[in-house]
Amino acid sequence: MWLRLIPFLVLVTPALAESPIAEVICVPRAELVQRLSGAQVSGSGLRDAETVLEVWTRASGDWTLVQSYANGTACILAMGEAWEAVIPPPA
Repeated sequence: MWLRLIPFLVLVTPALAESPIAEVICVPRAELVQRLSGAQVSGSGLRDAETVLEVWTRASGDWTLVQSYANGTACILAMGEAWEAVIPPPA
């Protein structure tokens, strides 16, 4: 039975991709803002009553997804490159 499932498991198992960030980095928000010197907030939104998500970008196209908490802590959740802003069509 298990031998018949092995080919299926290989097909449905996602390939492991190398990530530029291996773990979530959390520090006081003031320190994180200092580390992101040269980047600017390109967008933000409330996740819940005590959490804000922000996308920080650089002119080079590098981007960082930051989650900030009401207690003053901020965490880098993800980062990447080739950020492209999308302008919504007129309503």
